[in-house]
Amino acid sequence: MAMGITDVDDKIIARASEMQISPAALATLYEEDFKQDMAALKVLPPTVYLRVTENIPQIVAFIQGIVARGHAYPTAQGNVYFDLRSIGDKYGVLVAEVPAAATEPADSDKRHAADFALWKAAKPREVCWASPWGSGRPGWHIECSTVASMVFGSQLDIHTGGVDLAFPHHENEIAQSEVFHQCNQWGSYFLHSGHLHVKGREEKMSKSLKNYVTIKDFLRSFSPDVFRLFCVRSHYRSAVDYSSSSMLDAQHLLLGLAAFVEDSRAYMKGQLAGGAVGEAALWERLSRVPGIVRAALADDFDTPRAVGAVLDLVHHASRELRVATKCVAGESSSTTLRGVVEELVHFRLKVRQLALATPETGGEARRPLLEACDELRRNLAAHGISIKDRSSTVSTWELLDPRMRQQKPGG
Repeated sequence: MAMGITDVDDKIIARASEMQISPAALATLYEEDFKQDMAALKVLPPTVYLRVTENIPQIVAFIQGIVARGHAYPTAQGNVYFDLRSIGDKYGVLVAEVPAAATEPADSDKRHAADFALWKAAKPREVCWASPWGSGRPGWHIECSTVASMVFGSQLDIHTGGVDLAFPHHENEIAQSEVFHQCNQWGSYFLHSGHLHVKGREEKMSKSLKNYVTIKDFLRSFSPDVFRLFCVRSHYRSAVDYSSSSMLDAQHLLLGLAAFVEDSRAYMKGQLAGGAVGEAALWERLSRVPGIVRAALADDFDTPRAVGAVLDLVHHASRELRVATKCVAGESSSTTLRGVVEELVHFRLKVRQLALATPETGGEARRPLLEACDELRRNLAAHGISIKDRSSTVSTWELLDPRMRQQKPGG
């Protein structure tokens, strides 16, 4: 696994100028901050980091190869552009329709508006490097093709990035790499992840929009595992809404999983009084789960389905543990109550999910089911049990008696 680090571009140059430091110093500052955040979230580092400024000669050589093969042209102003028309209809494999090129300024030295820069001529007071076409710096797209090819050659197994990088960035990488390597398919798979949104807003979470929560601030309230569980409960290609309630949902699920593991270990050590669990049924269910998880992950990394299979196994195993330990001395009534409430909340959640998941039946057909769920919640509240619907897939309950207040996962 290789990670490309763009340590020089228009934004870095502009920001470094504002801060009166070198672009290299600014890039290093942000790179180290990023690495610390990834480590704090338990994200494993790549095998190698590849920085643009450390590979300028290789990038120049890559551009020379594309020019030599007739797919790029230098200009009198010292720029080098990829000639998009030279590859015919091979461009646009990642998008249904290639957007029309933006109108170029009158002084543009491109042959065609859709052509893109491989090498940018130096501007006054900007960082630059020598090249056969004069001083300048690499274009954004070419640097990624070059550093990836340094490690993987003409065949890349998996290329990842945000959904906004599919076009034009990844399309341009494909075009450059396939003409340089003279291959029919450079990358086998492109995985484009959805953006993180602040709940209630359409735009993605980003620094430029000032609508973001830093990882350091997040970790003051939640653990890394909470965020990781929050992520895998959504498909990687889906846009995800960030909110305090969604984080609490993930936290409650994680606490429920930890409690199950603790109870299971206690049972295995003989520390839980009561009878034996129904092992035959649990073994049968357990034997099916690994296959479901593998099939889900093999289906475009369907982590929600994989996690759902594990959570369903935990629910049934927890029910077996509750049945086996209902007769614990001195706690039988409390244990029985909790077991009954768990079953009731889980059944209510299933009914609610069914109602919400069948929009084709129409609002009139679904209303009685949802009203019954609401009525059950009100009736239980009268007995000191509060049910909270955290999302369409998670409900929690708690005892309203302050002496017994302890929130429990219910689905």
